[in-house]
Amino acid sequence: MVSPRSPQAPYAQVKQHLKDRLAAGDWPPGAQMPSEAELVAQFHVSRMTVNRALKELQAEGLVDRVQGVGTFAAALHKVSSTLMLRDLHEEIAERGHQHEAQVMLQREEAAAPALAAQLGVAEGTMVFHTVIVHRENGIALQCEDRYVNPAEAPQYLAQDFTRITPTHYLFGATALWRAQYQVEAALPTAPEAQWLGIGRGDPCLVIVRRTFSRQGPITLARLVHPGARYQLQGDFQP
Repeated sequence: MVSPRSPQAPYAQVKQHLKDRLAAGDWPPGAQMPSEAELVAQFHVSRMTVNRALKELQAEGLVDRVQGVGTFAAALHKVSSTLMLRDLHEEIAERGHQHEAQVMLQREEAAAPALAAQLGVAEGTMVFHTVIVHRENGIALQCEDRYVNPAEAPQYLAQDFTRITPTHYLFGATALWRAQYQVEAALPTAPEAQWLGIGRGDPCLVIVRRTFSRQGPITLARLVHPGARYQLQGDFQP
């Protein structure tokens, strides 16, 4: 039942309850969730209130709604109303172009304090680190600098990332729950400029992305794209 003393609006209380149960794993990806009628009866609120809570969860990529069928826990590759976790290889292939990956670095490293905090591990824990330059028809499109929590993907360093992208591998090897994004226009570091074949003063689109399972952080990735060669797109239909 919705609490009349709560400072949250009724729809927000319903939404938070469902979000908490999703986070607890009560409904695994693809599982059918309670119907609107069941939620109306459970929380003693209007159907409009329940509908708003579900629409906001859908907009956040946490549930899928099928008209006439019901609400389902999302597959969780979708992370927001406008951004999707996508394999860059697939994006390039969809354009009919050739994708090539060059691995610049692939090793274990001791996590410094700031990195350890981002990955949810103790300072000094050995974590996985890869740097990969992705090319489209021979032209550098993205420098992917990624750290991985070994507890989430213990076989990560054993992969051949010239044949499979880290994103594709992690989709299959981990139970993705949510992701955080930071998008900004920034200048590349000296190594990034060299790897991408651009000048230090050339503007780039930089995406810093952290992904999580229900247990904790999976990866921290810095994705650097030459501004003249890349654009961020999204498509959302509620």
